[in-house]
Amino acid sequence: MSSITADGHAAPAVNDASIDIGPLEQKHLQYANYRAVADTTEITKTHWHIATANALGWGFDGMDGVIFALISPMVIKEFSLSLPEYRSGMQIALFVGIAGLYFWPWLADRYGRRTLLAVNIALFSLLMPVAAMSPTFAVFVIARSLLFFALNGEWSLGSMLVAETWPARLRGRVISITRSAWCLGATLAGAITGLVAANFGWRIAVMVPGVIALLAIYIRSTCPESPYWVRAQDRKRRISETLARGGTVSTEDSAWFGKAKSVGIRQVFMPDVLPATLVALFVACASTCIYGTVGAWMPLYLATEKHWSTAEYSLFYVFYGLCGFLGLCLVGWLIDKIGRRRTFIITLIEGAIFMTLWVYSEDRVLLWAFGLAWCLGFLGFWGPSTTLTAEIFPTRIRGAANGVVWAIAYFVGFVLFPFVSIALQQHTGSFALSFLCIPVLMIAMAIGVFLFVPEHTGKELNEIIE
Repeated sequence: MSSITADGHAAPAVNDASIDIGPLEQKHLQYANYRAVADTTEITKTHWHIATANALGWGFDGMDGVIFALISPMVIKEFSLSLPEYRSGMQIALFVGIAGLYFWPWLADRYGRRTLLAVNIALFSLLMPVAAMSPTFAVFVIARSLLFFALNGEWSLGSMLVAETWPARLRGRVISITRSAWCLGATLAGAITGLVAANFGWRIAVMVPGVIALLAIYIRSTCPESPYWVRAQDRKRRISETLARGGTVSTEDSAWFGKAKSVGIRQVFMPDVLPATLVALFVACASTCIYGTVGAWMPLYLATEKHWSTAEYSLFYVFYGLCGFLGLCLVGWLIDKIGRRRTFIITLIEGAIFMTLWVYSEDRVLLWAFGLAWCLGFLGFWGPSTTLTAEIFPTRIRGAANGVVWAIAYFVGFVLFPFVSIALQQHTGSFALSFLCIPVLMIAMAIGVFLFVPEHTGKELNEIIE
């Protein structure tokens, strides 16, 4: 079925001929960027535009997380904080950020994906200068909390839009490769810290990403809406109107509408979705626990126990990000070639081996060599991790389900797990044992992936779960 668009030409047919084009899709089909992704059999410039927009979001997420980790020794010194005081402040910020992990995807199930993506970046641009000008640590924590809340939508929104617009044969590859932009953001954060923070202070360094992020607002605002979301809204409206006028609908539509008419946390734990929820929770919680220690404490570990200068550990972060970028690009190619599960396991085992060697190394050359080696698997596994959570849920609650899963995982990995890391550091006087927990968790995750994670390579989203 086709429709006449605003430019006077017939819109391309929808892939599934059994689905009538509803009024919302008729409206969106007036725009060329939506028509370009409505038929997912061919790759268009709009597909690349969406991928670029998602990559930019991940890049700014990488800049945000890494730059605040890199300046932590300077913040602790300026505000005369103890390590537990700084940890508590950051955990407050992380806890507030958890609300953003659920809030943005939850909104996306109601109002669509595209607009909220642009809002995320706009808020990030506005709040970075606020954090930079904080007169006290309390104000710094408040600003950091709002930043976490604003940017945490990226964990779900960008990957969902890619998953819902790119063809199934390339979905995993594109999600992983765009996720690799996080590493480029981390690399840029290392460069900013090394060049700006070391010479002009951490406050100036924090302002730089906010200025750069303004460039992304226009790019992201021009992305089309997800055809999956649009068609789900039309289907919901069609069934609702039929029932309102006393008509009858098919058994399939009736069952679907009963689940789709309300979106919330309860839906994520319904019997038909619960297996997917449990698998996604396992993957997400393991991912955040694994990353939590490195993301929060590596700069402090290198500065206090390995006696690296700000310039040296900032330079390490530059190469850390570049190696992670290569790892995610390689993983992106592999997960559509040899499958999600096999690639997942390979990256986890590689990261675990070299992380262990890195912790026990004292020689500077080995620290660099093993450190850059574990970056490949340690950052690479985020490709299949975020691909899984983006594709495992039905369209009707894909946003809310992603929000619930990553909010719980964020709380477990970034709020609760740091208590374990700091307790071990306080007990032993070193972060070494905390870092050795990472390879243990990675091996445990590899076993869990082998046993419980299903293979979705090459499947259309509605073939995975409806």
